[in-house]
Amino acid sequence: MIKILKISVGFSFALLTYICHQSNAQTRVSSATAVLPIPQIPPTGPVDSLPMGDWKSFEEVKLDIPIFPGPFKPTWESIEANYPGDPDWLREAKFGIWVHFGPQASGESGDWYARKLYTPGTPAYKNHLKNYGHPSEFGYKEILNKWNPTKLDPARLAKIYKDAGARFLMIQGVHHDNYDLWNSRYQPWNSVNIGPKRDLIGEWAKACHENNIRYGVTFHHEYTWWWWQTAFGSDTTGAKKGLPYDGNLTATDGKGKWWEKYDPRLLYGIDLREYKGVAEKSHTPWSPPSPGIFSRHLEYANWYAKQWALRMMDVVEKYDPDFIYTDGTVQGPFTGNGTGTGYKADAMQHVIADYYNRTLKRHGKVNTFSIVKFRDKTNGTVTTEEFAIPEKIKTDQPWIAEAPVGDWYYAPNFTYDSGMMIRYVIEAIARDGNAALCVSLLPDGSLDEGSLKMLKEVGIWMRRNGEAVYGSRAWKIPGEGEQENGKLKMLPGGGLGRRHAEFKFNTKDFRFTVGKNGSLYAFCMNLPEAGSELKIKSLGSNVNLLEKTIKKVSMLGYEGKLKWKQVADGLVVTCPSQMNYATSVVFRVE
Repeated sequence: MIKILKISVGFSFALLTYICHQSNAQTRVSSATAVLPIPQIPPTGPVDSLPMGDWKSFEEVKLDIPIFPGPFKPTWESIEANYPGDPDWLREAKFGIWVHFGPQASGESGDWYARKLYTPGTPAYKNHLKNYGHPSEFGYKEILNKWNPTKLDPARLAKIYKDAGARFLMIQGVHHDNYDLWNSRYQPWNSVNIGPKRDLIGEWAKACHENNIRYGVTFHHEYTWWWWQTAFGSDTTGAKKGLPYDGNLTATDGKGKWWEKYDPRLLYGIDLREYKGVAEKSHTPWSPPSPGIFSRHLEYANWYAKQWALRMMDVVEKYDPDFIYTDGTVQGPFTGNGTGTGYKADAMQHVIADYYNRTLKRHGKVNTFSIVKFRDKTNGTVTTEEFAIPEKIKTDQPWIAEAPVGDWYYAPNFTYDSGMMIRYVIEAIARDGNAALCVSLLPDGSLDEGSLKMLKEVGIWMRRNGEAVYGSRAWKIPGEGEQENGKLKMLPGGGLGRRHAEFKFNTKDFRFTVGKNGSLYAFCMNLPEAGSELKIKSLGSNVNLLEKTIKKVSMLGYEGKLKWKQVADGLVVTCPSQMNYATSVVFRVE
């Protein structure tokens, strides 16, 4: 301890507590919090009175966060130089389930309920008024206190997802609402203290280990500070005009109330609407404020970046996930632009270096990875494609296509269709990616009957055709078939819904993969009729895509001998006289 004090005079007592805990108990779960004290906040200025600081000229801040010792240092150069390459299990897994679930599901209003309940006119605001009351009197913190998903059973769900063919789970750790779903050391607004009084990430980790399924934890709290600005406003019309929403509450206001021990600033952040564009953009469906630095709040920004990082490092230490995930739209968190607007700091590098050093110590090798959403090729990171799938084969970096069935949080009236899920997976793997799909849980944490049936059907298809999926890689082209605007027709983007379920492929539309056994697989994107004849044009003897003559063609799940012939302009296959299949049939070409 004396040695640490000598080299870390400037650290707060809370940070010293963190260091000691790191060195003495790598995996122990503690209920004690170690929140870094919030620095003094300048008096709030008038709305739109201050321009954002120039993010391009602002030099990236090197944070003084201790990390677990090892060869990885908190720089991209060190991470890239030391990372051994993406683990084989990611290539093998190919298909996962996105467990995008938290207290915002209770709003039954889809994604971003916590932010939108403070925006009059939105479905979230209307539903909140109907179900709970006005947000000046019953705000999101009260939702957290009431939230109790009594039917959430990670052990049962993990088995259901595994039976559906998923080889990994993405599990939400904290969304933009800033509420940690684990026994969080650095955020007292968490699921152990408030709401269900359960360590949900701990439960998911146990369930995944028992079912031998990989899992990662996702973090979406980097841009919470501008995402939450709606909570500092008020209605501009009507009977409640001018009554401030509960984001304006202070710790003093909590005296004698259930949240007396919980500073609202640790949930909602602080009012930053003095920066031009923040107030206006806070009520848009998506847009962050204009790129820039919160230049009058640099001490707070530094604190915010540290808290953000320490919470992720807390999860890594306690639960040893197979990967971590950070949300965003630019090259990484805290870049000063895009979702990283507000500050420029090396927080992400600290988190990743700490993670890989811990992995190396625990497992003797680095077999984990870090998803930095939409980041360009970087050895040590994986990227994602949200909603849309690339048109062409993408092999420059590992990636995961992600989309929800319906919305990211539960909303009624979404479409159940296993076919659109299966075709989404096919589109991704044909382009050398992986796929993770969210099937929204009900507010009580359960899956409804439609979702259970849909997942069961996906599992039947995966068991029959898995050799074409798991461990596969892209072929020379992603597929063939009808063209739209000069491009291969493919499943549209967006959350999976009715237009995806009704999207029309035909028996001329095929996708390709190469299995780990070396065979070529051709997925028919529609279900052909029994006895019908199909022609796969890309596999003709004169097309010059195949290096060798075809020796055998079979159909996965069919025991009989398949009738086929290779001609100059294609491979002609006659389907069996009985076709007990659904969605897509897959041909193995040897």
